[in-house]
Amino acid sequence: MRRSVVAAVAALALTASLAGCSNAGSSGSGASSAGSGASSAPSAAASPAATGDLGAQKPHWRRCGTPSVAQGGGPSPKPLPGGATWQCATMAVPLDYAHPSAGTVPLALIRAKAADTKHRIGSLVFNFGGPGGSGVTGLPSFAKDYEKLRSRYDLVSFDPRGVGDSDPVECESNSRLDTFYAQDATPDTAAERKAYAAALARYAAACQDRSPRQLPHVGTTEAARDMDLLRQVLGEKKLDYFGISYGTELGGVYAHLFPTRVGRTVFDGVVDPTQDARQGALGQAKGFQLALDNFAKDCVARGDACRLPGSTPQQVEAFVRKLLAGLDGRTITGIGVRRLTQTEATNGVVEALYSKDFWPLLEQGLDEAHGGNGALLLALSDSLNGRDEHGRYSNTQAANAAVNCLDSKQRFSVAQTQQSVAEFRKASPVFGDLLAWGMLSCTKWPVAGRWTHPDVSAPGAGPILVVGNTGDPATPYEGAKAMERALGKGVAVELTYEGQGHGAYDSGNACVQRTVNAYFLNGTVPKSGTVCR
Repeated sequence: MRRSVVAAVAALALTASLAGCSNAGSSGSGASSAGSGASSAPSAAASPAATGDLGAQKPHWRRCGTPSVAQGGGPSPKPLPGGATWQCATMAVPLDYAHPSAGTVPLALIRAKAADTKHRIGSLVFNFGGPGGSGVTGLPSFAKDYEKLRSRYDLVSFDPRGVGDSDPVECESNSRLDTFYAQDATPDTAAERKAYAAALARYAAACQDRSPRQLPHVGTTEAARDMDLLRQVLGEKKLDYFGISYGTELGGVYAHLFPTRVGRTVFDGVVDPTQDARQGALGQAKGFQLALDNFAKDCVARGDACRLPGSTPQQVEAFVRKLLAGLDGRTITGIGVRRLTQTEATNGVVEALYSKDFWPLLEQGLDEAHGGNGALLLALSDSLNGRDEHGRYSNTQAANAAVNCLDSKQRFSVAQTQQSVAEFRKASPVFGDLLAWGMLSCTKWPVAGRWTHPDVSAPGAGPILVVGNTGDPATPYEGAKAMERALGKGVAVELTYEGQGHGAYDSGNACVQRTVNAYFLNGTVPKSGTVCR
């Protein structure tokens, strides 16, 4: 979902820079919020009896209001081309599919109706990832990219349970979150390790205190079942689906549970479904390091136009490492009274590597931080962690922790994590420590995890178009290959994009968009192995 906030970060960055001159997740490791995957076999699909009459409910669609703080805030979605307006509604889903009498929770929905009603295909459902991303705010942010798809589809998205306005998970207060995200998330001494583990334990306890009802029921399996209920409510025989980042994992679990109900489906920015939590974090360390390498190469290629020192990519990266290392135990000017810490600076770099559109901000932020002004890097870190300019946090990271920790059964001790640091540091001298220590996030989680990795085998489903980006930092390209194999023979069709950033379709690449659009709109399946550049 990162590219949708470029304009907002730029505006915040301007304000932040002015404030600074006048004077990553994520449990302190924001990169882990990128959809690293978790999850072995989900339990069997819900029977019709488990949802009662909920499949027959008729949502009351109305003009959308202003997004809530939990959804990330901001203005109401702008009208679509031609003057069409976004419509919002709520849909009831069972809190516990195993015990339907336990009550229901509301899911927040959004849609834009098809422009060409005469040739309408149906509803196309989106999930933009996280886990923890609000689809109600995400879909309008990308609206212009999907205008061709809206020609014949109702575009639909939702806040998954526990996210945004769908019975959101709540944890710490805003002021405590400021402290939490500023803490040293790469501890070097026994005292620092003890303090970091204690902070994660307090965070987990706060989630339990404020969200005891939600925590056992916000897993990926429940979200997949909710999507099938949404399919029924929308009146569709099959689910046409566009999953991005963690949305690919969710889509894979859906395909496993309901293979005969899979319609035209695209996975973009693909999570590796065969990796456990540790493997996923290590893969992200390699992915973000690759993205930084590419950023450094671009800087050097631009010569004097690049503001960072270094005549080789290695020298540019050495500058970044030295800058971040210099913030260990010290801070520099940030925004207002807030000062930039090492963890926030690293998370700011992580945020900027999600999209090539952010690279100019990253270059500027690193240059200004070198001069003692950390406002821009702090603004980027705030964007990663869901903090607005008023100091209010969305629930994105709280939901991210709740979903990941319920999905994954892996729990790591401080000693185990410490033993992993060297391997992570080898994979990424810049981000390895942060991602290794981020594995402690679920250690004291109050609800046990369910599986090691998701079962996405879906014989009989498909074709599912799986799009991999060779320069993707958050979901490395290898994940697309692994997803193709895990879905099973004859299910997946692979499309490769040789580009940068997280995901491919929203990069604006004409080849990717043309291929995906042809599949959704005309049912044209590309040859597996097609490459877009």
